[in-house]
Amino acid sequence: MHQLTLLTPLAVFLFVPAPAPGQEHNRFADVVILQEAVHQSIERAESSIACILVSRSDKYRAYEGVGPRAPGQLGRFDLSHVRLSREDPEFEALARLNLSDPDIVPESYGSGVVIDDKEGLVLTLAHVVRNATKIYVRLPPSPPLPRNGGREEADPTSRSASRGSWADIHAFDPRSDLAVLRLIDRVPNLQALKLGDGSKLRKGDFVLSLSNPFAAGFHDGSPSASWGIVSNLRRRATGALSDVPSVDRNAKLPLYCFNTLIQTDTRMNLGCSGGALLNLQGELVGLTSSLAGIAGGETPGGFAVPLDEGMRRILDVLRRGEEVEYGFLGVYLKRPEQIPQGSVQVSSLIPGGPAARAGIRGALFHGGFPSREDGDFILSVNGTPIHSNDDLFLAVGMNLAGSTVRVEVSERPDGPRRLCSVTLAKFPSLDPVIASKRPPARGGLRVDWTSVILPRNRPRLGIPEGVLVREVLPDSPADKAHLQPDMIITSVNRKKVTNPAEFYREMEKANGPIELTIGTLDQNGEDRVTINVK
Repeated sequence: MHQLTLLTPLAVFLFVPAPAPGQEHNRFADVVILQEAVHQSIERAESSIACILVSRSDKYRAYEGVGPRAPGQLGRFDLSHVRLSREDPEFEALARLNLSDPDIVPESYGSGVVIDDKEGLVLTLAHVVRNATKIYVRLPPSPPLPRNGGREEADPTSRSASRGSWADIHAFDPRSDLAVLRLIDRVPNLQALKLGDGSKLRKGDFVLSLSNPFAAGFHDGSPSASWGIVSNLRRRATGALSDVPSVDRNAKLPLYCFNTLIQTDTRMNLGCSGGALLNLQGELVGLTSSLAGIAGGETPGGFAVPLDEGMRRILDVLRRGEEVEYGFLGVYLKRPEQIPQGSVQVSSLIPGGPAARAGIRGALFHGGFPSREDGDFILSVNGTPIHSNDDLFLAVGMNLAGSTVRVEVSERPDGPRRLCSVTLAKFPSLDPVIASKRPPARGGLRVDWTSVILPRNRPRLGIPEGVLVREVLPDSPADKAHLQPDMIITSVNRKKVTNPAEFYREMEKANGPIELTIGTLDQNGEDRVTINVK
């Protein structure tokens, strides 16, 4: 890790070619210009970098006196409500749970970035806050205030003290390893960091890192700065991965397992996860992650989750507090050693899945056994060449459920090509998500894509048509009609529905009694139920 104020000029001097006589002054001036650019980038960004303090203790609920909360609603912890005297031996142990106390060393920590100053939203990595019971976000003192003449002066009312707030989890998505926190209390002079484009980075670009290694900012919120270069792009996290995507295994693998990471020469220590990777303009181009968070142990080197087009699409959903519904193709692939190098071939198809419906060829299961049909080779997705199973998994996964992608296929790698238009289903993730904004229930029903049942339903049975009942609200029309979770609804008032959007649209249009057609997982029977919606 290069210290900015000491090693930056030295590093530049070491790598700048020896000057011609009389050019020493110009070389020094260039170094000063670079150093000033680094200073300005840090000054613009550092007030937006958060130290995130996390507790996973189960002791809070016993003292808070509140009932069960919705997922992600963690709330504050206020010792003034605890009826214990300070002399009580239990009081000291309880006081250590007060993450808002700057003298309390946290048990778990990470970093974050303010992305919305009006709504009080802070972006971090999901593994930083996984299983949290309380979260406190501490920010550095308020940024300087502009004044006449272009110079800046400190805000005397708040510059000397750090800022902070307890936080709820607004949205949590283990697939991207991103989470958005919502500050519970108003934080003065909150400032969102400008978002850049991580896809424009090249090897050798200078990058800056602002984070809280080892929770160094837990007391005053001030982040630590380092710098380096982009060592490589589209890197893969360490750890053994199978070459064959499968529903059960890949449902737990985050996207950075599929060649998405930015590699830098900056060492990322514990606590750096969720910090900001900046370009020299002070724009956020990635979120730093310690290898301790990715691979389970600290090793030299640094990685960052890129803020590219795909990640920004995911971030837009999380900012709204919604669940990210990733695209799903519904294919199994042959092992790389079974096919020509640099190609991807379908082994079998999930019956009723998007690929099967779009005409992509592969073995289908009949009576529990696959047919012997050779599968298509997949050459590209939306114009992006596909050379490995990971390429395909990432290209599909970065599109959202319900979107239509162009999949170019061929019966053999050098054969005639044909284009298939595929409407993606929802990827069946096994990890729980948190979404503070959920679709409104219609008739007391919340539904989901039927593809999400695959991990607990044998994939050979396929994906049934319709939508899956996820939730039935108590005393609702659906509850009174004895509808239950995991039922399949195939039509609303005899109008076929194939995804949640179609279901909610048809329910919204309906007036009076609504007839629902209820199917079964094996698609061998159906029933009709009427619910009375006012």
